[in-house]
Amino acid sequence: MKISARNQFIGKIIEVKEGAVNAIVILEIAGGNKVSSTISLNAVKDLEIVVGRTATAVIKSTSVMLASSNLKISARNQLTGKVIEIKEGAVNNIVIVEIAGGNKVSATISVSAVKELEIAVGSEVTAIIKSTSVMLATE
Repeated sequence: MKISARNQFIGKIIEVKEGAVNAIVILEIAGGNKVSSTISLNAVKDLEIVVGRTATAVIKSTSVMLASSNLKISARNQLTGKVIEIKEGAVNNIVIVEIAGGNKVSATISVSAVKELEIAVGSEVTAIIKSTSVMLATE
């Protein structure tokens, strides 16, 4: 699969919680990290989402927020790691964070946010992603 979304994590579906219209699907990726995705029941059926199946979580880097300290926040996906690279731009920077298992999370955030949060290579940060921003793909 070739798509423009920078963040693609392959993992195993470990839980599917179905509601009236949507489902929350929990995917376990390398390093024991878990990624939660909220998708429609139609998507669950169309993608044949079941526990034990392999799937890919797809997340645009513009949907990733970064925090430099632990926050109590409702976003289900909070992946902590170390900043390994910052690609500087005029308005936005792309910050690459390595999390457990060797996965990398790419976040596109403003230059001013990088300065305000004092984010630098080697900093520990938490990538925060709402489950509604996580798409799933299966083969």
